Amino acid sequence: MKTTYSLLFSLTLALTLRIALAGDDDNAVRQRRLSLDDILRVVAGSNPSIKAAEAKWEGMKARVPQAAAWEDLRLHAQSLAGRFVDINPNGFTDQSVTLEQELPLTGKNRSRARAATADAGEAFEDLRRTQLDVLARARSAYYRLANEYAQLEVNRRNIGLLHQFAELSRARYEVGTAREADVLTANTDAARLDETQVDILRRISDAQTELNVLMNRPAQAPLAAPISLTFQPVHHSLVTLQRVALEARPEVQRAQNRIEAGKSRAQLARRQRVPDPTLNIKAERYNDTDRALSELQVGISVGLPFLNGRKYSAGIAEADQNLEAAQQEFEAARNQALGLVRDQMKKVETAAHHYELYRDKILPLADQTLKSHRATYETSSTNFLELITAERVLQDVESTALNHLADYQIALAELRAIVGADEPHFSERTTTQRRSK
Repeated sequence: MKTTYSLLFSLTLALTLRIALAGDDDNAVRQRRLSLDDILRVVAGSNPSIKAAEAKWEGMKARVPQAAAWEDLRLHAQSLAGRFVDINPNGFTDQSVTLEQELPLTGKNRSRARAATADAGEAFEDLRRTQLDVLARARSAYYRLANEYAQLEVNRRNIGLLHQFAELSRARYEVGTAREADVLTANTDAARLDETQVDILRRISDAQTELNVLMNRPAQAPLAAPISLTFQPVHHSLVTLQRVALEARPEVQRAQNRIEAGKSRAQLARRQRVPDPTLNIKAERYNDTDRALSELQVGISVGLPFLNGRKYSAGIAEADQNLEAAQQEFEAARNQALGLVRDQMKKVETAAHHYELYRDKILPLADQTLKSHRATYETSSTNFLELITAERVLQDVESTALNHLADYQIALAELRAIVGADEPHFSERTTTQRRSK
């Protein structure tokens, strides 16, 4: 339990620090190179979904003192309105005041408070899930934005390259060593890349809109260009990540809180069979006295739940079944966490493999092939179709490599959200430290 609360405290502190820095970072996302940290701080401090979940959590925390409180003190006051018969002096009461207080000797209020505390813990896990999902969406949108900027650069570079090919073919055509079709083919491919550029700009706009919405800014608000993506291999241990997920994933912790709430409510259902006494203090004033107080009475009253055994037996059965359901949901949440981490790890590893393969092998080969065909074309020993095909292959390889890099970063962002710890790296040392707290 200490491990859980230490983790929750650290995440809450991180959220608070991000909120405090959000104002300055809102200017940063407009004026200079756009960094992921700037985006995340603004999102954490300004996103309405996170604020709504935080408000709900604060509201659930306010239920705890309500549940722990004693029943309200009751006041009964009674006074004579009229008497139409003759009575003996001091034979009847004209005024009376009664105070009643239920004494929670059975601890029902403490059981309710523990259940309310567990409910507040569930709301906190809902807040964490909202925060993790929103930050994962922000990361993914940022990576898509950075990828599209890189794709735009590749596209523009290839347009320039095709224009060079067109000029080279035109020069050769003028001296009779090339066909006019070579010039037209190069210009056609350049025009098609102009179309592709418009599509890239649309995807840039989509990513900017999503980031602005997540940061609670106008959809059309300007954003600076993002920092280029870099590949940093992270060697995660599946066993370590699964262990962290079992400790940190909000769904697992929420299910654990639901068990705690179920235990408290099962205890409360059993305590309902034992009545709490009510203390009565009654002050009376007789009909023919000069004293303000004629008589003081003290009494105890209790309910008789023993006469309604079926009602309380049914309540106990309901609470026990709800507790059983919570325990089964906890097991399901643990199993789901282990499976999701395994699948997402495979997704991360696949994206990393694809990017490294393209970066280290396919991209250098495609670049070398294009350079070779260009050199031979300039000496008139190859045809233009081979040159333009090599250019198309290189462009496709460059674009695919960038997509694999973005897929890798997005997969890591999703892994953070699945595990439930918004940290860039996970290690055995981190888990050991948490278990020792």
